[in-house]
Amino acid sequence: MKTSIHKRGSGILLHISSLPSDYGIGDLGSKAYDFVDFLKAARQSFWQILPINPTVSIYGNSPYSSSSAFAGNILFISPEGLVEEGWLEKGDLQTKPQFPADKVDYDAVKAYKQKLFSLAYQRFKSQRNKIREFERFCSEQSSWLEDFAQFVVFKKYFSDQLWSRWPEEIKNRKTNALQKLKVQLSDQMEEAKFYQFIFYSQWHRLKKYASQYGINIIGDIPIYVNYDSADVWSHSGIFKLDEDKGLIYVAGVPPDYFSQTGQRWGNPVYDWDQLKKERYAWWLHRIEHNLKLFDVVRIDHFRGFVDYWEIPAQEQTAVNGDWVKVSYDDFFTTLLKKFGSLPIIAEDLGIITAEVSEAMNTYEFPGMKVLLFAFGGDLKTHPYIPDNYIKNCVAYTGTHDNNTVRGWIEHEATDREKGNLWEYLGGEVPREELPWELIGLLMKSVANTVIIPMQDVLGLGQQDRMNLPGTPSGNWRWRLLPAAITSSLSKKVSQLTELSKR
Repeated sequence: MKTSIHKRGSGILLHISSLPSDYGIGDLGSKAYDFVDFLKAARQSFWQILPINPTVSIYGNSPYSSSSAFAGNILFISPEGLVEEGWLEKGDLQTKPQFPADKVDYDAVKAYKQKLFSLAYQRFKSQRNKIREFERFCSEQSSWLEDFAQFVVFKKYFSDQLWSRWPEEIKNRKTNALQKLKVQLSDQMEEAKFYQFIFYSQWHRLKKYASQYGINIIGDIPIYVNYDSADVWSHSGIFKLDEDKGLIYVAGVPPDYFSQTGQRWGNPVYDWDQLKKERYAWWLHRIEHNLKLFDVVRIDHFRGFVDYWEIPAQEQTAVNGDWVKVSYDDFFTTLLKKFGSLPIIAEDLGIITAEVSEAMNTYEFPGMKVLLFAFGGDLKTHPYIPDNYIKNCVAYTGTHDNNTVRGWIEHEATDREKGNLWEYLGGEVPREELPWELIGLLMKSVANTVIIPMQDVLGLGQQDRMNLPGTPSGNWRWRLLPAAITSSLSKKVSQLTELSKR
């Protein structure tokens, strides 16, 4: 079951939204190709991104809260690409707002891009010169695309209400009522499908380009899906819902050192007994879909495949819940029969049981080691200290949820952590040099795979972190400035990579 993550390599974590572009948010256009060129020049093997599914304003535009586990985020569609593909003219792009270069203004981007997308769709309808390609896409993706198009169009039609508050016959997907509404809203549904067609066309071109240069893309799957999503509406039977399609239980984690009330995420939990009866059809489809999009897949909250914290939906905190076991062996055996190998990274941060470790070892899934977490305990025994790494792991300075290295040392690290860090390094290091000191530690470690957030490659501070967990707004906005990528930077990364035999 050896895959690219079982070989010695390294890469950079940078989400699509963080790429430079002239249109307010990173996209699948020329700057994405430039970043692939940078990775190649820097001798990297991996480009890790965050989930690329649609984001929702009400959830702070988090890529981990989506209306679909299968659809793509159309904000990542490149306007330049729309011109190259013949859906827009150059003149259509000339009148645009003055977007900030260093942050994403989601509302401004949505307003601007929606006008472009509407123009592109009108041109598509009038030309129809690629209708066969579009129809082929719709046919190949019909297992999710039809439900998704219905969901987004119906949701708008019903004043953006939760799907569980739609008229009963639509909420419960009664065939005649659905068909009648689909006919009424057929043009809007085709428009939603067209946008997905464009997104996937641009995505697969970029992935092909990356593959040509030996760059493996690591994608990201949140284990849970939003309640208000196409997935729960169209596959309600595989979630623990009541007869009225309301939530019975929600997901989260129990109280721990970091939170006295735990974390109540609010996502519906899976009915694993029903999934087993269906031979995990929905999950098989989801994994297959993502393995076509990415070379490697990181699964967020991997522990949920072994056991998960189930909270009664009426509870306001995560205190009163229960651990529920999952027949993970039957599940992963079924996946292996289907796919032969599973290039999966298991997000195993936090409290992990022996059973979770056993599952990861059995199926050779590498776990994650975050260096910023390593200095609060015993340097001799802490699992995140590089001296204690095993080969089959993926090592990070930090993830999208961490501060940057500089932000951590300047604002978060305790006196004990600083003391342990300086002891481990053999002396205090200037703050501006610390990111590369830690990057060097990871690159020289035995870990098969090392992934460094772009912010740490650039030595940026707290103001440039991607996400501050527990805060509802202001996250997922950071962007890479075009001038930050230089030939000297790629040379510096390349030299360390070569020195580290990666």
